[in-house]
Amino acid sequence: MADRTFVGKAADSFQFENILYEKRDRRATITFNRPKVLNAVNYGILSELNIALKDAAWDDEIGVLVLTGAGERAFCTGADLNEQKQFIQRPRDYYKWMGEFIEVHERLRNLGKPTLARLNGIVVGGGNEFNLSCDLAVAADDIYIRHVGTSHGSVPLAGATQFLPLVVGERRAREILLLNEEIPAQKACEWGLVNWVVPRSELDAKVDEIVNKLLAKFPEKTRYTKQQLNFWRDLSWHLTIGHGRDWLAIHNTSPETWEGVQAFAEKRRPDYDEIRRRWADDDAPEWLDGEIPNLDGES
Repeated sequence: MADRTFVGKAADSFQFENILYEKRDRRATITFNRPKVLNAVNYGILSELNIALKDAAWDDEIGVLVLTGAGERAFCTGADLNEQKQFIQRPRDYYKWMGEFIEVHERLRNLGKPTLARLNGIVVGGGNEFNLSCDLAVAADDIYIRHVGTSHGSVPLAGATQFLPLVVGERRAREILLLNEEIPAQKACEWGLVNWVVPRSELDAKVDEIVNKLLAKFPEKTRYTKQQLNFWRDLSWHLTIGHGRDWLAIHNTSPETWEGVQAFAEKRRPDYDEIRRRWADDDAPEWLDGEIPNLDGES
């Protein structure tokens, strides 16, 4: 028999640096592995995730994917703002980075196998978009979920604005995304952001229980059930994500984005009052230097 092309490989053959990848007992586990920066997402994570997710999808021995974070402090805290600094200088490169981010979520949602988020720590920004792209979620009882885009100079349009209204309802989605407040685990469960909340000591046992229940189902029927369930998410995602990718790249040069990134680097609160003053005083709030270019050719 000829060698098959569309099969998985040994997990340790990939030698990933930014994620951990394990396959055993018909389960694939992917772990964000940057605990020193609270598992913030950089290009390395995105590129390795795309490879691992493709492998998990192709491996017929794998029936369930578990996504989690290294350590106990964080599941994932979204984009690495230290890496993002370069994109406010070269927004065209952010457009490329965002393409990798989009591809990861396409692969995760369309894996063809059930996916479970194991929320072992705080879930912030893009981290919750990874949570939302999974089918199910179990959380330790001492974690929280939070979005911070409008506080830090970005827009949560890579899943949160599309999926949160479907998951928690319109009003709660607006509360989450406009107020940027922490949502404790139990409240997240009541709202539908996660399915189960358990004491941290029982997290792995609960994950094992859910995985075993998912494996005791027909794989083809499960795959097509996911396909049908994805309809509303796919509709909202594909109607908005391409525009969002362009909008974020273009607006990476805005004073709000610069202030958000600079405030993060300086470990201070963004100066919202100054931004609003410039709006109120018509002080060229769209321009970094506060001066609108002269289009009349006059000096």
